[in-house]
Amino acid sequence: MTTISKPTISLGPVYYLWDGPKWRDFYFRIADEAPVEHVTLGETVCSKRQHFSEPHVAEVIERLEAAGKRVTLSTLAMVTLERESRHVRDLIADSIHPVEANDLSALGLLKGRSHSIGPLVNVYNAATARMLAARGADNICLPPELPAGSIRQMLAAMPDFSFELFAFGRMPLAISARCAHARSKGLTKDNCQFICGEEPDGLPLRTLDKQSFLVLNGVQTMSNSCAVLIDDLGPLVEAGLSRVRLSPQDCDMVQVANLYRAVLDGRLAGEEALGELAEVYSGVRFSNGFLHQAEGAAWVSRGRNAAMGQG
Repeated sequence: MTTISKPTISLGPVYYLWDGPKWRDFYFRIADEAPVEHVTLGETVCSKRQHFSEPHVAEVIERLEAAGKRVTLSTLAMVTLERESRHVRDLIADSIHPVEANDLSALGLLKGRSHSIGPLVNVYNAATARMLAARGADNICLPPELPAGSIRQMLAAMPDFSFELFAFGRMPLAISARCAHARSKGLTKDNCQFICGEEPDGLPLRTLDKQSFLVLNGVQTMSNSCAVLIDDLGPLVEAGLSRVRLSPQDCDMVQVANLYRAVLDGRLAGEEALGELAEVYSGVRFSNGFLHQAEGAAWVSRGRNAAMGQG
């Protein structure tokens, strides 16, 4: 088995509404057990959820840093209210940790200081990446819809820059000022009663003919399939990829991280890891179509089982 060079593994923010103790304990276990070097945390989707995690943020950061993890704090993906704008300003002004921008409104505040760019910002070419780097960005997590050819072009154009691949998780597709999740339960965004917390892995949608379609997560729309690029990493790592990002799902993310680390270290074949991932995150269809210039929900196989889970 050929050994791939070794990029670091990062963990993105939890996109879903998990209650405070579950959120805290998730990160405690990541700190203690997961082979993850970088952790980005903070509310990214809906500012109304912040009070669930805020009481635990300080102890989570302390636990992660004690375990040697590098912590980055995430901004909101959509800022529509003054209190949200104030929160972003205060986060950037006061944080002693690096900040990841997930909305263009944060970029002006971050200019001139080291920061990261999250996958919700559209970075589709090297010219955009160079502009962001000139303003202070030192790491860019590329959007999950980019094909491998575009990624390789950016890696070749900026060989000394840190690019990160969204390599596991339901893909964030859109975000809205309205909450379709609440509306689906007969509620409004202003009186949502945090109903999204009933689906800790998102609310699956189906078409009229019962085909799996999308997943609702509060104001966010996500893919129904889970992006899994564990058997597609080799060529991109060889081209200079710096980090591999795992997006938290309601499954054993420590084991997910272990499998990705084993593949990157050359201790496990990608095809074998796929079979184990299908057991860790069972009942969810896997996809890698975007990377192969196909529809995002597709599974492009090289003689492998295209289903990889039941949608």
